[in-house]
Amino acid sequence: MHCGASKIIFQYAELLRKNMTEAEKIVWEKLSNNKLDIRIRRQHQIHKYIADFYCHELKLIIEIDGDIHLAKEHKEYDINRDITLSEFGIQILRFTNHQVINNIDEIINEIKKKVVEIKLKQYSSAK
Repeated sequence: MHCGASKIIFQYAELLRKNMTEAEKIVWEKLSNNKLDIRIRRQHQIHKYIADFYCHELKLIIEIDGDIHLAKEHKEYDINRDITLSEFGIQILRFTNHQVINNIDEIINEIKKKVVEIKLKQYSSAK
């Protein structure tokens, strides 16, 4: 589940959980306590990365990106990170802080659609 995450990554994830952004708090309010009938973890460590939100059952990461993700260097980092995480069979949904703050209902609907899509694939492949 953690794919070899180091102790430092675990400590940093704990710090991030204590200092969530406003957009992350909004999403967490909608996802916590199995509100979508799946268990979501926040600031979850995977390999050498920390996912904003992660569902292990579905191997799904939900990222909430601030303005820093617009910088060229950070875009390259995100691309490499996504490639590495996809090698673990993980899918990633990305939303911006702006999208979350201005249209949380649409974001939650997109997440719900992805959850249904993954569950259907899992069900079909289990047959």
